[in-house]
Amino acid sequence: MSGAPDRIDAYVWRISAVVILGSMMSILDTTIVNVALATLGRDLHSPIADIQWVVTGYMLALAAVIPVSGWAARRFGPKRVYLVSLVLFVAGSMLCGLATSTTQLTLFRVIQGLGGGMILPIGQMMMAEAAGPKRMGRVMSIVAVPMMLAPILGPTLGGLIVQNLSWRWIFYVNVPIGIVAVVAGLRILPAGKQAPAGRLDVLGLVLMATGLPLLTYGLAEIGTTGSFTSPKVIGPCVVGVTLVALFAFHALRIRNPLLDLRLYRKPTFSSASIAMFCLGAALFGGMILLPLYWQDVRHQSVVATGLLTAPQGLGMALVMPLAGKLTDRYGGGPLALFGVIVTTIATIPFGFIGAHTPITWLSVAMLVRGMGIGFAFMPAMSAAFAALERSELSDATPQLNVLQRVGGSIGTAVLAVVLQRALVGVHTLAGAADAYGTAFWWSAAITALAIIPCIVLVGAERRAKAAKSQLDGVPAEAVAEAVPA
Repeated sequence: MSGAPDRIDAYVWRISAVVILGSMMSILDTTIVNVALATLGRDLHSPIADIQWVVTGYMLALAAVIPVSGWAARRFGPKRVYLVSLVLFVAGSMLCGLATSTTQLTLFRVIQGLGGGMILPIGQMMMAEAAGPKRMGRVMSIVAVPMMLAPILGPTLGGLIVQNLSWRWIFYVNVPIGIVAVVAGLRILPAGKQAPAGRLDVLGLVLMATGLPLLTYGLAEIGTTGSFTSPKVIGPCVVGVTLVALFAFHALRIRNPLLDLRLYRKPTFSSASIAMFCLGAALFGGMILLPLYWQDVRHQSVVATGLLTAPQGLGMALVMPLAGKLTDRYGGGPLALFGVIVTTIATIPFGFIGAHTPITWLSVAMLVRGMGIGFAFMPAMSAAFAALERSELSDATPQLNVLQRVGGSIGTAVLAVVLQRALVGVHTLAGAADAYGTAFWWSAAITALAIIPCIVLVGAERRAKAAKSQLDGVPAEAVAEAVPA
């Protein structure tokens, strides 16, 4: 009977299934598009620096709308917001399929992202509320299923669609999935309770939704202008950083900010958040390089490219269930640190990539890299959630997703810029392979940055565990006096 409280009830699994369906649709769309970038560039007559905005614009839209999810869930109820997001995402997908230029496609991807941005955080919010802290690791490993399957299914499915139908169908495919997700959500998801939401922090939303895209745009313009000192680079970067700084100052001064930055006073949450930012940059940034390498340097078909990209997702899928169980037992910090180190080491071989590097060797390296990401991503998120009270989940969930998506968009933009600059003047396959190697060295460096916050996370978890042990057995009145209001 002692293990009964930790058993995950059937209703939690049903909620998880609905969340996975919607989340997979949102995440799958990113990986499907990555395989089609070379095709999109040819059909829409756009260079890498321009076509990468099809990915970056989508992730920035996700990051812009995610912060509103906590307020919207309290104001309108999580189920209603989740369903509206699904409908908007499907409508954006239809528009993407109808696009006739890179500008149109990027604009429609933004609309699609505005719908998809709330799907994952609202779903995580409902699952975290249903599961409780003691089962967080196992439940968060279930949330990770879309992240496991999308890198496996997405590239392969995208390759099959592009080769046999048209790139437009990589967006149309969301329509039937979206309809099923909406119907399932209507029938299964709990209505949830509306809570006092207060006024929406409109000023904070404007500052954040303007500052982050400007910063990313400035970084991306390095590839277009070929200079770090161009006004087109410096201007947007300076304005973007200033707006983000103003948002931070504003958020710390008002009672109900768009994002509650006060949560970062908790060492466990702050270190886990920084680690997720770096991992997002490494994961999503690296996902733009591999498909382009397989098609541009090795001249593989889009279907073969999808299959060759799958080992990274397979590695994540193999270790994610184990990572969830180990997180519940040992905490997220040690696992996240181990995963980041493995991911960094497994990225290094790609820095030496050549025009004829054995495919088997690269596939093994990708498999190990995926295993490292699997051991790092969800344990870091679980550690962040476990450090919070239930009342803080509605604020924390969107923040973690914002950091992941912003990290992904900046990582994608930076690595696309590095690749395009390295390809300038290159006319041989060996030279092109060297250019990709340069970009992968940058990817390894970005991944290595996550080691530092993971070390901090391990220490923070140990101190929190020691403090909790000291409080065990202390009378409730003494605990209440010791904990600040």
